Amino acid sequence: MSVLVGTASWTDKTLIDCGRFYPAGCKTPEARLRYYASIFPLVEVDSSYYAIPLPATAQQWAARTPEHFVFNVKAFRLFTGHLTETKVLHKDLQQALGAGRKFYDKDVPEEILAELWKRFAEALEPLRRAGKLGLVHFQFPPRLRCSREALARVEQCVARMPQHTLSIEFRHKSWWDGPERIASTLAFLREHRLVHTIVDGPQGADNSVPAVWETTHPDYLLLRLHGRNIDTYNIRGAASAAERFDYDYPDTELKDLVSEVVRLAYKAKHAHVIFNNCDEDKGQRNGISFLKMLLAYG
Repeated sequence: MSVLVGTASWTDKTLIDCGRFYPAGCKTPEARLRYYASIFPLVEVDSSYYAIPLPATAQQWAARTPEHFVFNVKAFRLFTGHLTETKVLHKDLQQALGAGRKFYDKDVPEEILAELWKRFAEALEPLRRAGKLGLVHFQFPPRLRCSREALARVEQCVARMPQHTLSIEFRHKSWWDGPERIASTLAFLREHRLVHTIVDGPQGADNSVPAVWETTHPDYLLLRLHGRNIDTYNIRGAASAAERFDYDYPDTELKDLVSEVVRLAYKAKHAHVIFNNCDEDKGQRNGISFLKMLLAYG
């Protein structure tokens, strides 16, 4: 059993601007990734949610990190049912769909949708070949409530990526509303060999989900930490991710989380812990503290 700890992204604007994590001379994308990978063994690529990266970019990521470094990659937003704009697509697909459009996947012709899935898989290939690809993370929108149609959507994602290990994060409480629903959701994930995402986040809203400490895949346990700031989690307006996930975990909370990970980690070969509290260097500081607490367990 191994426990890998990392953060969601290594290039957030507030992280770079705060000037506390990266050394003063660490100014280039290459230097930042090399430095990050000297501290953490894992990172989640979040830029892939906004636009499908080029394979050449993924090849650079692989080349700039140590042999056993792992990248979890967030799925492109169109695939999880989020609103997308043509301006983030490849030029040929922009032309095919028409410039200046906003759309959901249901609005896209099948041949173009299939091409997008193909290009996403091609973007992951350099990491897979290098042995550095971990999970492909599907974070569904809060409006995706538990239903037959929602289950079918997840099954479609599985069918599109048969060679990859997918982690699934549901963000509506209907997936976890009571013991029977929890059991059925976990059973569905196990049946399809999907990795359940244990979520630590704010409570009290429709898009708040409980931390369900269970595993559904023999190879992976995944914990994603969004912070516990209910005041900013659903802030209205054009709030940045840093504003929404502005939270600094105190040591007492981190110790409790470490205990839960250690308790459950024997059920999977690899435990992945991702800090998504991405305001300034909070995630990196909390991640380093989490690593030190893990070491204390021996």
